[in-house]
Amino acid sequence: MTDSAAAAGGGRVAHGRVPMTGRDPGERDRAVTPLELLFDLTFVVAVGTAASFLAEMAAGDHAWRAVVAFTLAMFAISIAWISFSWFASAFGTDDWLFRSLTMLQMIGVVIFALGLPAMFHSVDKGHHLEIRAIVIGYVVMRIAMVAQWWRAARESPEYHDVCMANIRWTVIAQAGWLVVGFTRLSFALVIVAYAVFTALELLLPVFTQGGAGGTPWHPHHVAERYSLFAIITLGEGVVGTVASSGGLLGGPDGTEWTANAVAVVVAGVGLTFGMWWVYFTTPFGDILVHRRARGYLFGYGHIPVFAGIAGAGAGLHVAGLYLEHHAAIGKTAVVLSLALPVGLFLLVVYALHTLLLSARDRFHALLISLTLAVLGAAVLLSLAGTPVAVCLLVVILAPFVTVVGYETVGHRHQQRMLAALRARRSPS
Repeated sequence: MTDSAAAAGGGRVAHGRVPMTGRDPGERDRAVTPLELLFDLTFVVAVGTAASFLAEMAAGDHAWRAVVAFTLAMFAISIAWISFSWFASAFGTDDWLFRSLTMLQMIGVVIFALGLPAMFHSVDKGHHLEIRAIVIGYVVMRIAMVAQWWRAARESPEYHDVCMANIRWTVIAQAGWLVVGFTRLSFALVIVAYAVFTALELLLPVFTQGGAGGTPWHPHHVAERYSLFAIITLGEGVVGTVASSGGLLGGPDGTEWTANAVAVVVAGVGLTFGMWWVYFTTPFGDILVHRRARGYLFGYGHIPVFAGIAGAGAGLHVAGLYLEHHAAIGKTAVVLSLALPVGLFLLVVYALHTLLLSARDRFHALLISLTLAVLGAAVLLSLAGTPVAVCLLVVILAPFVTVVGYETVGHRHQQRMLAALRARRSPS
C-alpha cells in the first residue's frame, strides 16, 4: 500500500504532506473515506433546499417554473459533486492540505445552498435570474478544485497535461459564470447563457481527459461514491414523508393517526425503499472495471438519477400539502408531481444498465413497460376521482415491478450479460 493509500484508507490525516502521485486504479479494498462522507453532508443541505422549494412552488401551482429552477439547481449541485468525487478517486491523499482544500469546497457548497432560495424566488417572479450567491459559492468550490489540480500537475508528471487542461477549462467556465451572475442580462438571455456554460461543464471531461478518462480513478470506489450519494439523496424521500405526514395526524394534540397519514407513511417509506432496491440491482462497480471507457456515461448519466430521487421526495411533500389543504393544485397534478420523478429515476436506471452493458433484454423492456403502466394507472385513477392517498399507494408499486422481476428472473439475465462482458474482455 502506498503512503497515499495508507493515509486515505484509514481516515487518518498524514502528519506531513503525501505526494499526490495518483492512486492505483486497481487498488484492493479501496473504500470511501470519512472525509468524503463529511463532504457529502454539505450537499445534503443543497439537495434538501432545492427539493423543498420545488415542493412549495409546485403545490402553489407554479409547477413549470419550479421544474426550471430545480433543474438548474440539481445540475449545478451534481456537477460540483462529480468534479470533487472523480478527482478524489484519482488523487485523494487525505493529508492536511487535501483536507484543508476540501474544507474550502465545503464552505463553497454552503454559500451555494444559501443562494438557492433567492434563485427559486427569482425564477418564480420571472424577471431576473438571481444567482449571485450561487455563483460565488460555485467559484469558491472551483478555486479549491483548481488548487487541487495544480498540486496534482506538479506532483504527478504522468498526468501533468490532463491536470493543466482541467485548470484551463475550469477557469474559463468560472469566468463565464461570473459574467452571467453579475451582469444585468434579461431572464431569457441568462437562461441561454446558463445552458451554454452548463454544457461546457458537462463537456469538460471530454475536453480534458478523453472518453476513457485520463486520470487513475478507481471503478469500485467511484461506484461506491455514487451509491452513497444516491442513498443520501433518497433521504429526501424520508424527509418528504415526515413533512407530509406530520400535519395529517389528528386529535387535539396531533397524536391520532388518520388514514391519510398512514397512507403517506406507507407510500413514502415503501417508495424510498423500492427505489433503493432498484438502484442496487445493478453492479456498477463490476461493470466499470470492464467498461472504463464509459465512465463519462456513468458519471454524468447519474444527474437525472439524482434529480429523480430528490424530485420524488419533493412529490411526497406536495402530496402532504395537498392532503393538509395547503395546495392550490388538483389531484392529478399532485399524483404527477410524484409519478414523473419516479418514472424519470426508473427510466434512467434502466437506460444506464442497458448502455453500460451494451445489452438489450426483452424482459427488461417488459418490466419497464409494466412500471410505466403502473405509474400511468395512478394518474388515470386520479383523473377518475380516486382519493390521492389511494393513488400514492399505487405509485409505490412502480419500483417493486422491477424488484420482483429482478429477484425472480432478471438476476439470471444480468448474470449472463456480465459473463458476456467479461468474456469480451478476456484474451482469446
